[in-house]
Amino acid sequence: MRDLEKLVEPITRGDPESPLRWTCKSVRHLAEELNRQGQAISYPIVAELLRELGYSLQANRKSKEGTSHPDRNAQCEYINRKVRRFLAGKQPVISVDTKKKELVGDFKNGGQELRPQGDPEKVRVHDFVIPELGRATPYGVYDLARNRGWVSVGMDHDTAAFAVESIRRWWQSMGQPVYPKANRLLITADAGGSNGPRLRLWKVELQKLADETGLRIAVCHFPPGTSKWNKIEHRLFSFISQNWRGKPLISFEVIVNLIAATTTAKGLQVHAEVDAGVYPAGTKIDDKELAGVRLKRDTFHGDWNYEIHPRPGLPG
Repeated sequence: MRDLEKLVEPITRGDPESPLRWTCKSVRHLAEELNRQGQAISYPIVAELLRELGYSLQANRKSKEGTSHPDRNAQCEYINRKVRRFLAGKQPVISVDTKKKELVGDFKNGGQELRPQGDPEKVRVHDFVIPELGRATPYGVYDLARNRGWVSVGMDHDTAAFAVESIRRWWQSMGQPVYPKANRLLITADAGGSNGPRLRLWKVELQKLADETGLRIAVCHFPPGTSKWNKIEHRLFSFISQNWRGKPLISFEVIVNLIAATTTAKGLQVHAEVDAGVYPAGTKIDDKELAGVRLKRDTFHGDWNYEIHPRPGLPG
């Protein structure tokens, strides 16, 4: 029993002397190793002994969130206060993010849909991208005050240029008509992806948007590991996922129509359209170009909270 427990004890996983360090600890492998050590034992007996020792087959469990940032709670409170100030001043506040990329074609989509009994919709067995259809990249913009969503369904790379173009399209079509007197815009975003705080291209593209619109664009990023608290996740994206569950996303037209048909009892309305633009990955921004951004960092965590002001003399 002692020899067996030494082989399966969790602390031995990192022990370079453990004979089964890199081997699946099946009852057959355990029995073979015990026999090499001089124990005459069969694998069914090993299974019985493991049960006596309190061991069972168990899968990994996702429970580690990693070390949280010491200012995580303070940043979330800071974002909340800033959102309230903007809303009180009748200035637009939007929550943005990229939804999970989706394969376009007759692929299985999670969930169930009512159909005649015994007649499930047939889809492909393997999820390999169809080159002529590719992947859809939905980038969302959610207006907190009006409970309205905008989704650009991209056909190319998920870059900062694509993200800002989605915000630009929202402003031109949905934002400016209902906020004609706005001179500021607050964007809440997570700390990764195409709208991450470290991306130079994100700031350069926001500068272009500020110059075009004349808006002072404030940005607040949620700390790492807290993107699920961004309003767009549970006020827009979750309802889109519910609306298209069980429906194969066979074309970009289907994806756009399913997103646009998403509603809730609280009055959510969504506009969606395809963005066929090309957004090359790996665009480099040099120091000179970055220095041209009129960036004003907040006193609290200027890496997460900042404003980009329009450059004087440029059309707004």
